Amino acid sequence: MKKAYLIIIAVLFSGIFSTTKGQQIPQYSQFMFNPYIINPAVAGTYNYFQIRSNNRYQWIGIPDAPQTYSLSVYGPHAKKDMGFGGMIFSDITGPTSRLGLNGSYSYNIRMTDDIRVSGGLLFGLMQYKVDGSKLNFGDANISNDPALFTATKSTLSPDASVGLYMYSSYFYAGISAMQLMGNKVNFNADAVGVNKLKQHFILAGGIKYLLNRNYEVEPTLLLKYMSPAPVVVELNGKITYRNKVWGGLSIRWKDSASLLVGYIHENKYMFGYSYDYSFTSIGKYNSGTHEIMIGVLFEKIK
Repeated sequence: MKKAYLIIIAVLFSGIFSTTKGQQIPQYSQFMFNPYIINPAVAGTYNYFQIRSNNRYQWIGIPDAPQTYSLSVYGPHAKKDMGFGGMIFSDITGPTSRLGLNGSYSYNIRMTDDIRVSGGLLFGLMQYKVDGSKLNFGDANISNDPALFTATKSTLSPDASVGLYMYSSYFYAGISAMQLMGNKVNFNADAVGVNKLKQHFILAGGIKYLLNRNYEVEPTLLLKYMSPAPVVVELNGKITYRNKVWGGLSIRWKDSASLLVGYIHENKYMFGYSYDYSFTSIGKYNSGTHEIMIGVLFEKIK
């Protein structure tokens, strides 16, 4: 029975790791408003510190569906061409969850008068947890089996990411590799079917084009890959009015479409919202996915 239980735990964590085509890392529809969450090299590329909160509620209407919360802070050194950042996030699916705490360092160099390149490293610690009291096997005899614990079990694992980011006043492009250490999630020395944290590779870029003094359009592309899952392709388009109000559309190829809206008040307080509609078979069983982004931009320091 103990072996069977450990198999069940492995299956549960396969679920939390596979919300989109087998991808293990958290998914965000509004990554373009907080690129730091997909690339540590972004820290230090702005001339001010900023805070971003991204909160995602996936597949509304399905019990125990994934929920992701993150809070990130990043900005530049006041005098040197470097940046610092940190992030905490929580990803919850039913009785399973993971909590991450990361810190990063980046350094950027000038290539031309308008183009710079930044490189960043991120290190952190991940906690993976399963709450046995929330496990429901649909059979009272199994649920009450003394071989199955009802307490919480957790395990810790170090984590690391690396990234490069090229940017200017009119374009940006970056590549990053996440979960570099490839550690295993192991709750017990006798565990079977243990999940391994696989490396993820992300390529993202966009172009900023000023239509006139009031409107700016920004198409973006994101490619995300984890072997052996297929490449995730996201196409996005955003239009901004007077650097205050924006609206956009995002297509996650063969998966979902997202509508994005947002507002920035006095170049300091940001609010963004997105709604995802799934094209997949699970779409008929839920009423969509909601994501909320809140941000604060601090005074320029360089």
